[in-house]
Amino acid sequence: MSAAGANEFARDWIAAWNSADIERILSHYASDIVMHSPIAAQRLGSGTVNGRDALRAYWTAALAQNPELRFERVEALTGHQSLTLLYENHLGDLVAETLEFGDDGKARRAYACYASG
Repeated sequence: MSAAGANEFARDWIAAWNSADIERILSHYASDIVMHSPIAAQRLGSGTVNGRDALRAYWTAALAQNPELRFERVEALTGHQSLTLLYENHLGDLVAETLEFGDDGKARRAYACYASG
């Protein structure tokens, strides 16, 4: 992914989250997305969410529980068919999300990591 592509994706991804529009958020992800997150582990008992439909259910509940959710971009780091977004959430937590992309430009794998304080 180019630096320009990473910056464009990061702007759109952050804006989608800050809009709280679940379909706009999900537009960045492939139907067979696999997301790994320690928050998912706390809420679901498993740290892995498989598929866009499961992600829709998971994030719809999370958005309902956190109506004040906002992200502020810190940096976008480019890789080969991947991007790591470094941002702060509404609680001031530092978060890094690494997304691996398929040839269609949609995220197929996602890894959320949180600063341990």
